Amino acid sequence: METKVYSTNGEEVRTILLNDEVFNREVSDGCIYYVVNNELANRRVGTACTKTRGEVNYSNARPYKQKGTGNARAGDKKSPIWVGGGTIFGPKPRDYSYSIPKKVKRLAMKSLLSLSVKEDRMVVVEDFTVESGKTKDLAAIIKNFMKDEKRTVLILKDDDVLMRRAARNIPYLRVLSYNRLSAKELLYGRKVLVLEQAASNLNEFYGDK
Repeated sequence: METKVYSTNGEEVRTILLNDEVFNREVSDGCIYYVVNNELANRRVGTACTKTRGEVNYSNARPYKQKGTGNARAGDKKSPIWVGGGTIFGPKPRDYSYSIPKKVKRLAMKSLLSLSVKEDRMVVVEDFTVESGKTKDLAAIIKNFMKDEKRTVLILKDDDVLMRRAARNIPYLRVLSYNRLSAKELLYGRKVLVLEQAASNLNEFYGDK
């Protein structure tokens, strides 16, 4: 399939050929669902921790004597039924991350790229960089394609340090490398800007494998 290539001013300059296997394939909703959930789970820190009755630093004494009160017997003040006592079945530190098949990840990324094309959210932009590394220079370019400050994804051809530095202070912009995409960002991005060389790299990286 062919798509237009735009300059940094938002003007059409030429066309580029995109791989149908990557940018024009049937969308797999199931793979997208599993990969997004996997990314969110892998980001969880898992440091939540509560104390059981054996870990609470509290008195070992009974709250009242065992006989003669008419109440049920009570062991000690660390019991979960008392204020200040332990927690029953509370969270403990754990690892939430898990792995999924590489083929599922690849299919999800190709489905998300195809979905962005079908929903007219993807724009191929001629290669550029921000020599100054300043946020205002990059923001001026982004505004030519996204009038409102809505979530935008910029896919680079390599790890451009100056571009990433310029993007750090733009809260609605996410910068990704073509070989390290994020399913979550591609799914929720309102606009996906792909550098021309990055689009060519995606043709090869996800095509025919």
